[in-house]
Amino acid sequence: MTAARAKRIVCAGITTLDIIYALDAIPTVPLKFRSSHMVTSGGGLAGNAATACARLGAAVTLIARLGDDPFATMMIAELERDGVDCSLVRRCPGYRSPVSAVVIDRQGERLVVSYSDPAIPSDAGWIDGRVLRGADAAYAETRWIEAALALLPLARAAGLPSVLDADRRPTRPEVLELPTHVGFSAPALRDLTGMEDLAAALAHASREAANIYLVTDGNRGAWYMDGRSVRHEPAFPVQAVDTLGAGDTWHGALALALAEAQPLARAVRFANAAAALKCTAFGGRKGMPERSRVDALLAGT
Repeated sequence: MTAARAKRIVCAGITTLDIIYALDAIPTVPLKFRSSHMVTSGGGLAGNAATACARLGAAVTLIARLGDDPFATMMIAELERDGVDCSLVRRCPGYRSPVSAVVIDRQGERLVVSYSDPAIPSDAGWIDGRVLRGADAAYAETRWIEAALALLPLARAAGLPSVLDADRRPTRPEVLELPTHVGFSAPALRDLTGMEDLAAALAHASREAANIYLVTDGNRGAWYMDGRSVRHEPAFPVQAVDTLGAGDTWHGALALALAEAQPLARAVRFANAAAALKCTAFGGRKGMPERSRVDALLAGT
């Protein structure tokens, strides 16, 4: 019997280097603090989503831009160790790669201080239909909005499912119309609608949308639109050690589930499981689960 071909996901957006520190509590005063543990790991929305997809068994191509510095070399090497194709990661001479300092407290919550070179070229005009040859789904996000505006219409024209990670209110609102699925963070949806209740905010935001809106809210799970109805999928209860990258894992897992043609309710549950398992290990991306762990969690509930 021939093994099934791995689904191919194309992810476009930002990838960073995260320096992650463990502290008892997130600092609120300007003093010196000693970390009990430190990890250096790749991060960033698209870089994390690509890694999550690869760990879950997909063939992944990442479209990103980095500086031409040692940080870029480290990031690409880590991504390639996870099997991510980085042939479309562009290194821009004379610019600096994105770097973040992250503090994780005992409850697994995080504080992130990030730097992205404001002068790094944002042009994405070189992204064309060739990047989607053989693809089963596409993923983009709002941190490199030009790439999302380039990739998502190509995915729609090709008839592919696509996910936009709207972790913040987009600077180009028209991007929300382009993917088949828009996954908001809770703060982004509240900022967009001015409404606190996420179910009501989701229904309000999607009232004229032709695509499917969803929103994640950490350990409170996810809400999604089913026609004109709002559905809720609870989070899996876990002992959270580190929530850094959980949302990125969720969006990557959703893209893979859609590539596999999973029904929406099952796809959201699959994404919830992957995100929950990510939170059980320290180190951001390092906690992203393999497919066998996600399948085991789903089978046991």
